[in-house]
Parts: sequence; structure tokens; C-alpha cells
Amino acid sequence: MGFFNKVMAKDDGVDLEDFLNNLDEVQEESYDDADAFVKPMDLVVDADVTAIMNEVKNGNIALVNIADLSKRNALKLKELIGLVKEQVKAIDGDIARISQGRVLITPSKVKIIKRKGQ
Repeated sequence: MGFFNKVMAKDDGVDLEDFLNNLDEVQEESYDDADAFVKPMDLVVDADVTAIMNEVKNGNIALVNIADLSKRNALKLKELIGLVKEQVKAIDGDIARISQGRVLITPSKVKIIKRKGQ
């Protein structure tokens, strides 16, 4: 059992939780050569729909946080998501819920595969 314990031991000093928590730290990077961005955004008020759709119409992908609104006002969330869905359909974009608190919205010519194995 001693050999097995040595092989399976976590002696590399890597703190996975710390590593994952620091993935989204802002670093000094140049974005000049990017064709599009994945932008984290919040959906809380009506004006957020306009901001999200402006980004998507500009060719960016919106990663939308809906967690706060879903906890506070499910009816408002349904209304705002309905508005977003209409506008996404009008520009031939795509929308999918990717987690309990996140929705992914893509511009035209970017489609989301919604089932595994496709």
C-alpha cells in the first residue's frame, strides 16, 4: 500500500481551488487582434437587454449572469429572457442556458450545440 499512496499522493503543491479561482483575474493583455469577445454581462433591468443585444449584434458572445434576478423576481426574468429570445431570433443568433445562473447568447453564424454527442 505504501507505493500506491506515494503515487496517488498530492505532493505537487498545486491548490486546485486557488488555481480555478484565479483564472478570471484581469491581466495586462492586448485585445487588438481579436475578432470577437466572450463578454460576461448581467441581466437585471430592462436596459441590460439593450446592452446585451448591442454586444451580440457587434459579433460578440454574451455570457449572461441571471442568478440574481432568478432569485429575486422570476417573472421579470421570464419577461427579459423573452425579449432577448425575440431579438436573438431576429438576428439569427442563438441562446442556451448553460448553468443554473448563466445563459449564453451568440451572434449570427455562431450556433450552440445543445445536446452532447452532436
